[in-house]
Amino acid sequence: MSSKKTPKREFFVRSREQSFCPCCNGTLKCVGSRKRNCLNNAGDTLKLRIRRLRCKNCNKIHHELPDLIVPYKRYDSNCIESVVVDDKASPVPADDSTLLRWKAWFKKSAHHFSGCLVSIAIQTGKGSVEDSYDSMSLLQRLWHHVGDAKGWLSRIVRSIANSNNWVHTRSAFVT
Repeated sequence: MSSKKTPKREFFVRSREQSFCPCCNGTLKCVGSRKRNCLNNAGDTLKLRIRRLRCKNCNKIHHELPDLIVPYKRYDSNCIESVVVDDKASPVPADDSTLLRWKAWFKKSAHHFSGCLVSIAIQTGKGSVEDSYDSMSLLQRLWHHVGDAKGWLSRIVRSIANSNNWVHTRSAFVT
């Protein structure tokens, strides 16, 4: 009886689009990569290698994230999206405390997301300050900008991260 293990596949993430620095709009140059794991709805771990990019103008480092990743989250965006909208048909292989943390994170972040999307819409000429949201829920306000079709959270993340408006949630404690 042989007990061969199936090798884990690692996916190298590389955008087809030309990437620009979200801080200064400078040109980005690849300076390496890093490993990133991501869990999906089936409970499988996706092993990704994402590029580290340095801006030639301001020297800041950025990571090229695929649409399925939400910064600082270990599950893919489809998992988080299904929990936020209470989609019982899409079970997520996570414990209840994780699901509650995602809901709390989204509830806390949704106002920021909405403000960023309104700002982006105004800057690109696709919206105005007069847009009325009085009768809409917060989720409907977000969907107003990115649509309510599957993948809406990925579209929010992409827009906000690429405009350098993603709230940094990690910090170092210095004594």
